[in-house]
Amino acid sequence: MKYEIKAITTADVKELQKVSRETFKTTFDPYTAPDDMKRFLEEDYQTEKLIREIENPNSRFYFLMVKGKIAGYLKINVGDAQTEQLRDNALEVERIYLRTNFQHRGLGNVLFDFAEKTAREEGKDYMWLGVYEKNIPAQYFYKRHGFEKVSQHTFQVGSDPQTDWLLVKKLSKN
Repeated sequence: MKYEIKAITTADVKELQKVSRETFKTTFDPYTAPDDMKRFLEEDYQTEKLIREIENPNSRFYFLMVKGKIAGYLKINVGDAQTEQLRDNALEVERIYLRTNFQHRGLGNVLFDFAEKTAREEGKDYMWLGVYEKNIPAQYFYKRHGFEKVSQHTFQVGSDPQTDWLLVKKLSKN
């Protein structure tokens, strides 16, 4: 399948907002009360908040494009943009989402491999991420990619404090 990974700029904020809300809702609707979901989507994916995140030099967003359509997106963080300081010299995969009709085609691996390649090119020692404790398919995906659970933290969705497992992968030096 032909694809392109495209860096996201502030000019793309409306598309990013749309795909962020869509993919988060699809992924977490089964576990989240409607009021909490509505509040989270409105607050966490506000235009101004997304612009600030895009403009942060320690955060980067990318669209995965397939035949000119946005299949999904990736957000990676380094330095002080990381949501936790879990390890020194690390890259955080904060968001990695695919739209439903692009899932189960190997595209999650494409985004993930891109994130790992970026981490290696930047000389990072670790990659890490948070995954919802009830998101079993994602946990299997990350385990296949060599991640191990090291901790957990609370991820607030509206008024619902959810538990995310914090997973780390040590990057070998080639």
